[in-house]
Amino acid sequence: MINLLIMGKPGAGKGTQSKKLLKHYKLAHISTGNIYREEISKGTAIGKEAKKYLDDGNLVPDKMTNDIVWDVLNENNYPHGFMLDGYPRTRAQAEALDEMLKKLDIKLSAVINVDVKDDVLLHRMAGRRVCPNCGHTYHTDYHPPKIDGICDHCGHELIQRPDDLEESVMNRLAIYNEKTKPLLDYYDEKKLLVVIDGEQSTNKVFQDILKELGE
Repeated sequence: MINLLIMGKPGAGKGTQSKKLLKHYKLAHISTGNIYREEISKGTAIGKEAKKYLDDGNLVPDKMTNDIVWDVLNENNYPHGFMLDGYPRTRAQAEALDEMLKKLDIKLSAVINVDVKDDVLLHRMAGRRVCPNCGHTYHTDYHPPKIDGICDHCGHELIQRPDDLEESVMNRLAIYNEKTKPLLDYYDEKKLLVVIDGEQSTNKVFQDILKELGE
């Protein structure tokens, strides 16, 4: 069993690496972003509340996020282990997570930080386009659709998510650098931190992660 936490600034490629690692290790995916997007699409009370924060590029309050993560961890539905993605994002959340894991007698195996410079991320995210129908992601420069603005897979019109707009991206990076960056020191002190160069090809990033995890 392997229990991972994947970190990195918004747009650093956590999603891509998560998919590869989830498949490779057969892990359960605990993504607070995915959970919130699902709640928003269902129009639940939690979803409506979270949307107010996310549309402005702000973090959802710790209490709400901690409660959601606890519910998932407490279900104990991860026979091969799990990957935390997008949580914790603050030291307070990390300390709350420590308490949850202690109660459940679980240990983190490693904390992976996919490291990318701010200016590279701004370009990456401002060009990102998403299909609201099937979820496929594109980029105006790196991975454009065959027909401009139309999804290759289902023909639906692509959108730019509010949190990918330049102003929102800059706000998210500022929040990350202020609140989330201290987590790297927190996990470094615990000898759990693994830093990976995220500006390489996705396959090279993945191979570097496997190497650091002992493969």
